[in-house]
Amino acid sequence: MSPALRRRWSEARLALMLLTRLPAGRLAEPVPTLSAARWAYPLVGLLTGTLAWAVFNGALVLGAGPLAAAILALGASVLVTGGLHHDGLADFADGIGGGRDRAHCLEIMRDSRIGSYGVLVLIFAVGLGASALARFHDGAPVVVFLLTGLVSRGAMLLVLDLLPSARSDGLGRQASGPADRTAWVPGLGAVAAVVMLFGPGHWAVALAALAVMAVVAGLVGWLAHRRIGGQTGDVLGAVQLASETAGLLVLSTLFFP
Repeated sequence: MSPALRRRWSEARLALMLLTRLPAGRLAEPVPTLSAARWAYPLVGLLTGTLAWAVFNGALVLGAGPLAAAILALGASVLVTGGLHHDGLADFADGIGGGRDRAHCLEIMRDSRIGSYGVLVLIFAVGLGASALARFHDGAPVVVFLLTGLVSRGAMLLVLDLLPSARSDGLGRQASGPADRTAWVPGLGAVAAVVMLFGPGHWAVALAALAVMAVVAGLVGWLAHRRIGGQTGDVLGAVQLASETAGLLVLSTLFFP
């Protein structure tokens, strides 16, 4: 393996270590930075999406009801990611909802305790995601999980490139860096491939989901910029989970108009 390919492989493994609890071995020196590995963040969504799809359809085959299968699939996602994005969304909601000013918002977001805003937003996110998946009572196409997993993590790249870090430390700061347009190439290529897999009859559905997910991610990013002046790791988690849930809602609605 060439040095360039070896470096890319290490970056992909680092992205997997950061965004999931899946085993990825030990990285040899020099260990890449989180910023260098961010090109692979969207690709991690292909793996987590495939696992969630397998759990959902497997549960249906074994006789579980659609809602139970949906909850199991979302639970599998939580196990695979370690609840990373759920924790970010809850902290973001607590900070934005309860903070008086920028400093207070950031202080609340760093607090490990969860508040009423965090609890409520998680209830809504999981409830909406489960109800959306439950509409696929005869089994969900794998492209539904691939697209939402891929694009929601691609939205994290968008926020990292467009917003400054709101802190001088933390995950958001470590993953930040000079805007590198080449980081978008693998993710955009994967999105194009997944959209093609929807087939001509459902291309409009896929594009509608893309548009809504982008809007939701943009709204979270706008709110973060307005209230705390930029992005943090919690903001990235909120972007991922909010856009993924929105994508599931759109796809389940348009597949069953």
